[in-house]
Amino acid sequence: MDFGSKLKQLRLGQRMTQQQLAERLGVAKSVVSYYESGDRFPSYDVLIKISRTFHTTTDSLLGIERQRTVDVSGLTEEQIQVVQAVAHALQQANRPLPDSAL
Repeated sequence: MDFGSKLKQLRLGQRMTQQQLAERLGVAKSVVSYYESGDRFPSYDVLIKISRTFHTTTDSLLGIERQRTVDVSGLTEEQIQVVQAVAHALQQANRPLPDSAL
């Protein structure tokens, strides 16, 4: 998925309009439209603002890595540990079986 598609998917996932995103980023609505269509790419500073807005990494936005982050702000330490345990259990369940187990 390209940058523009990722940005649009993230924006829609937050039920945010292009205008609302533009206001958060300090750019015109048309600039957000250009980003999403692939006609323009954000500056370094705006890319960082986008990553902070959607709680993701710039690498993920640019397609460099597939790792995603989860915003745990506002959770207690115990709740964060539960989230980590669930993520770890799901990762283990999704790992392929070794050839010797087949």
